[in-house]
Amino acid sequence: MAKLPYLLWLSTREGLRPETAVALLRRFGTAEAAYFADEAEYRLLELPDKLCRSLADKSLDGAERILADCDRLGIQTVSCQDADYPERLLQLHDHPLVLYVKGRLPRFDQELAIAMVGSRSCTPYGVNVAGRLGLELARSGALVISGLAQGIDAASLRGALQGGGTVVSVLASGVDVPYPPQNRELYEDVMAAGCVLSENPPGTPPEGWRFPIRNRILSGLSVGVAAVEAAEHSGTLITARLALEQDREVFAVPGPVDAPLSAGTNGLIARGEAKLIRSAQDILVEYAQRFPHKVRQAPLLSQAETRDRLSAVEAASPAAPGPKPAPRAEPEAGELPLRPRAELDALGDEQREIFFLLAGRALSADEIVGRSEIPARRVNTALTLLQAQGYLTELPGRRFTAAVRFPETE
Repeated sequence: MAKLPYLLWLSTREGLRPETAVALLRRFGTAEAAYFADEAEYRLLELPDKLCRSLADKSLDGAERILADCDRLGIQTVSCQDADYPERLLQLHDHPLVLYVKGRLPRFDQELAIAMVGSRSCTPYGVNVAGRLGLELARSGALVISGLAQGIDAASLRGALQGGGTVVSVLASGVDVPYPPQNRELYEDVMAAGCVLSENPPGTPPEGWRFPIRNRILSGLSVGVAAVEAAEHSGTLITARLALEQDREVFAVPGPVDAPLSAGTNGLIARGEAKLIRSAQDILVEYAQRFPHKVRQAPLLSQAETRDRLSAVEAASPAAPGPKPAPRAEPEAGELPLRPRAELDALGDEQREIFFLLAGRALSADEIVGRSEIPARRVNTALTLLQAQGYLTELPGRRFTAAVRFPETE
């Protein structure tokens, strides 16, 4: 327990990115050693000025407040140095230093855990398919993981709950901040049947930039990711890309060729990045030998029973078809919004290099690797983070370009 305040101190440094947190922990050996290092040692590591100043702040008041909040709210903390921290997450180069948990934390490394992701503005087709997949997976022994958003997330979780399975929701906010608020009842149901977890301390608001970063945990805890409905440029595809980088299987539900909300999933299938699925059986067959103690043949439900359970999912998960997004054109550099120089200084060296490569031009990830000589895995991670912060935009053909400009790029 004595180590935990130092891990909380390290994990809450301003300007600290997940991969840098892991690198610092490895560099110093322990969070306590990182805490007692002086500012000169931090600057030798060529860290951004903002982060060096934050690391030089040795107050543990914030860590003590987090511990007090966890005690008051009944939140469990699991650090990356604890025995019950999931090994699947430790495999990631940017794993969270601390997880906050409400409910019962499953033993993820022994679970056939499938993350289900998709659009918030889904169609009735998406709600039905997500609910059916969640129901079938849960009844067959799988653990279903998702966010808590309206649309596919909520339908997947409700389907799994109808199947009597264990469910987990990974939040981009603190675990005491259910979002959206209208899913409070679902939040309570998930805690009763499993848990909600987050890398963010209690009270953290659901800021938009946190969601893409959260997605690496969704895919990291799972053995496979199932995408149900997704537009061509969406957070769902970011999660699918992260899953592929993490060596997880990706599955996708096909949809009409002219449907905007099937463009992303159809694209994953067409590029050979995802296996086409029509039912949970298409997923389960991939894991029957690896998880023989989990995969089971569930008793068949009658058509009436299935209809009743899915009706409950659909009634609680209203669907609204989203408008077809306008195609993105490559923006002229002069039209891009100007951002403060301080934000540029806060980026890591590799992220700055990639951003400057993409200022005024569009390149694919492979082209960036060739021009920068940065390893492909780190390029993909940097692209994900730069997109999440609004610095880059993805164009058709999986090319990337700058979405903003800084004083040095004028």
